[in-house]
Amino acid sequence: MTPDKSAVLAALRERLETQLADLTAAQKSAQAGAFHPENKQEHSKDTRAIEASYLARGLAERVETLRDGIAALALLRLRAFGEDDPIAAGALVTLVAAGGTRSLYFLAPAGGGEQLTVGGCNVQVLTPRSPLGAAVAGRHAGDGIEVELPSGKLIADVDAVR
Repeated sequence: MTPDKSAVLAALRERLETQLADLTAAQKSAQAGAFHPENKQEHSKDTRAIEASYLARGLAERVETLRDGIAALALLRLRAFGEDDPIAAGALVTLVAAGGTRSLYFLAPAGGGEQLTVGGCNVQVLTPRSPLGAAVAGRHAGDGIEVELPSGKLIADVDAVR
C-alpha cells in the first residue's frame, strides 16, 4: 500500500517547520550568548565571543535554508504520474534493489534524507541534488539504476512511479 502524496508532503512540511522552530530558538540563544558579558574577551587569546558569533551565524544560515526549503515545498504542486511520465519533484518512487528489497522514496525540492512514516509506510525524502535523487530523476517505471552511495553501490529497478 502506498501513502497519499499529499499526506507525505504535509508530514515533510510539518517536520521541517518543527526543525525551523527549534533552530530559530537555538540561533537566538547563540546570538544572545555572543554578546553576553560572560563572553567578553579577557585576553588576546580568548575567542569565546568569536566562537559564539560563528555558531550564531551558522545557525542563522541553516534557518534561512530551512525557510527557503519550506517555501519551495509550499510551491510544489502534486500530480499523478503516468507510466510514460519521467520521475520529477512530487513523485513517489518504489525501487526494488537487486536483493529484492523494496524502498519508497519521495522526490522533493527540500528535506533530503528525512525519514517519514505516513500511512504505515516508511518513506525517505530525496532531493535531485542527492546521488540517488539525481539517479532516479528523469527515469521511468521499469528503468534500472546504478548509483554509488556512501554505503556502497546500489543497483535497483524503478518498480513504480506515482
